[in-house]
Amino acid sequence: MQMEAKVNMPKRQGFGHKVLNGLLGYLKDNMGILVGFGVLCGALAIMSDAFLTPSNIMNVLRQATTNANLAIGLTLALIINGIDLSVGPILAISGTLTSGLIANNGVPIPIAILIGITLGTSLGFVNGKIISKTGIPPFIVTLAMMQIARGAAYVYTNGMPIRVMNESYNFLGNGYLGPIPLPIIYTTVLMVSVGYILTRTKLGRHIYAVGGNIDAARYSGINIAKVQLFVYTLSGFLAAFSGIILCARMYSGQPSVGTGYELDAIAASVLGGTSFTGGVGKIGGTLIGVLVISVLNNGLNLMNVNSFWQLIAKGIVILVAVYFDMMKKKAKPKTA
Repeated sequence: MQMEAKVNMPKRQGFGHKVLNGLLGYLKDNMGILVGFGVLCGALAIMSDAFLTPSNIMNVLRQATTNANLAIGLTLALIINGIDLSVGPILAISGTLTSGLIANNGVPIPIAILIGITLGTSLGFVNGKIISKTGIPPFIVTLAMMQIARGAAYVYTNGMPIRVMNESYNFLGNGYLGPIPLPIIYTTVLMVSVGYILTRTKLGRHIYAVGGNIDAARYSGINIAKVQLFVYTLSGFLAAFSGIILCARMYSGQPSVGTGYELDAIAASVLGGTSFTGGVGKIGGTLIGVLVISVLNNGLNLMNVNSFWQLIAKGIVILVAVYFDMMKKKAKPKTA
């Protein structure tokens, strides 16, 4: 009898095993910020009886969605060693335009939403086009767009809020799918989609390559301009979408809405491990950063802390996060 040779084939991991490994890897990569988040939640639970109530937790998650959407775009911009300061004003002009078209001009809701999203996406496209073609630093380009978009929002509304009492439109920001608020569902879909692009596609690899070493990326044949254009266009789309949903939730389009939102988004991205020097960042980490900022805002509000002190607290958070990012980079051994 002939003996058949046994070949040791590597066992394929089942879906459950892959999910477990992914979860363990996620916990390991974000252990520091997760511990900090747990300590923050514990402290707020002690200081305020209202913090851990189901209604407050759901409120925190719902309010976190706007920052989460903007932070997705900021994470990508920081990964390519850029920045986008215009997301707050783009949110405002897109939301107020959509609200005005519905309330004042009787434009059908789907068309008004499409126009609002097109405007915000186009402004992001202009950011990317100027940055990629002229070499002007992203800080300057998006700072200029921040002023333009904010001014346009005030011009369009004449400085006055636009009241929108349309059940179908307001449902987009206040409705539920079962027990889950719709904004949470939107944000989950966006985070999963962009996370997939970053980790599972060629475009995602190019985004990291551009941020890691732009010269090496160029020599390897990566189209730098296309990567930059994609990132800033996506950031504009996310800001526009967030503005429309936020205005639907507030029953009005307000030209002042979104003021300072870019700072919250930057803070969330950096807290989540995204580096200001480019090439490093994950959507999963940004999610934790968003939750930290949202819980911090909520906790300070529950304790009736003055809003001016809240700005100081968030500024300190950004400074500390950037400092630890620098220390972490210095601690890494240099490769030859």
